[in-house]
Amino acid sequence: MSLVSSTEMLRRARAEGYCVGAFNVHTLEMLQAVVEAAQEAKSPLILQTTVGTVKHLGPEYVAAIARVAASSVQVPIALHLDHCHDYELIERCIQAGYTSVMIDASMHPFSQNVELTKRVVELAHRTGVNVEAELGKVGGVEDELVVEEEDAVLADPQECEAFAALTGVDTLAPAIGTAHGMYKGEPKIAFSRLEQIAGRVGVPLVLHGGSGIPEEQVKRAVSLGMAKMNVATELRIAFSNAIKEVFGENPEENDPRTYMKRAKQAVKSIAHAKMAMCGCIGKAAGQ
Repeated sequence: MSLVSSTEMLRRARAEGYCVGAFNVHTLEMLQAVVEAAQEAKSPLILQTTVGTVKHLGPEYVAAIARVAASSVQVPIALHLDHCHDYELIERCIQAGYTSVMIDASMHPFSQNVELTKRVVELAHRTGVNVEAELGKVGGVEDELVVEEEDAVLADPQECEAFAALTGVDTLAPAIGTAHGMYKGEPKIAFSRLEQIAGRVGVPLVLHGGSGIPEEQVKRAVSLGMAKMNVATELRIAFSNAIKEVFGENPEENDPRTYMKRAKQAVKSIAHAKMAMCGCIGKAAGQ
């Protein structure tokens, strides 16, 4: 299959009450792992790259690899740029072949967030590319973006409704108490706030900070309208720990094909578990 926009994929997920896993990948092996997991699970998939990864690898390289991956399987795959503040980089990623982009202007006042998001929507919709935006402030660390716990701000339901109407955005990531990175304790998700937002906003909602959220909380969030869940940190940790294990067993190992094989399998296992948690296994049929 070719890479697809995530718009219809996520609309269907919200309408049918499941969630699509969106996995941040940083290497060829990580990308292969989640694609293989999706194919085995017959699950739709969103591949994601952070701005840091795009700058490290180049959007053209990432998009080319993603196209090859999509053409090798029979499940729908979208390619998403996560948490970007730079219009020019968004434009470059779209030109390279990304089918979904996130303009994150949540650090700006509401009116400026609307203005910047509308500009990206106008650009992306010319070619059917999905646009995601954020309201409120999700805590934690995402590349160079650091939001301390005390600075995290929950999204306002009325603002979410107005924002979706004013911008025409395809998907919305409201801050509801989750955080980027691993949690020190159990996440304190504001489910009542999420329910209010979902009641006012018809577009699919996005759960950021999906690493380490207990399964029952994920399922509750999905039942309230979350149609996309981002997973990043758990994949990086599993990938890195698997490589460390190989070198711990054999410090003289110098063949990347050996340690990357185990790292790839570790990521694949996490991806399978997250797909099951999201309820998207078997949902690729008909897409």
